Amino acid sequence: MPLSSRRQRGLSLIGLLFWGGVIAVVAVVAMKVFPTVLEYYTVKGVVNRIAAGNPSTVPQVRQEFDRATAVEYSIQSIKSGDLVVTKDSNDKVVIEFAWDKEIDIFGPVYLLIKYRGTSG
Repeated sequence: MPLSSRRQRGLSLIGLLFWGGVIAVVAVVAMKVFPTVLEYYTVKGVVNRIAAGNPSTVPQVRQEFDRATAVEYSIQSIKSGDLVVTKDSNDKVVIEFAWDKEIDIFGPVYLLIKYRGTSG
């Protein structure tokens, strides 16, 4: 069978460069987003732990959160004053938190992530 009649398979150089660029952009965005997602889950864990202790006052909740942020170095986007502390119908403490994180991707392009969560 002559070579010209066989169908060639594979990736061209242009295709390789294109997919390499796509993978590089996705990797850069993932590396910039991952620390903020990790921070969210750290805050969520701290808030759940505090709410499980069922503190009696709002200042006590804020003090425990401040103590936890002194230990957890990854919590930087939210302070104890940003927590909304309420009680539900069963007289259990409910802690809500929210913050926006703006991530610089490149040039004038930013990624805005709105983190919201509640205990329980």
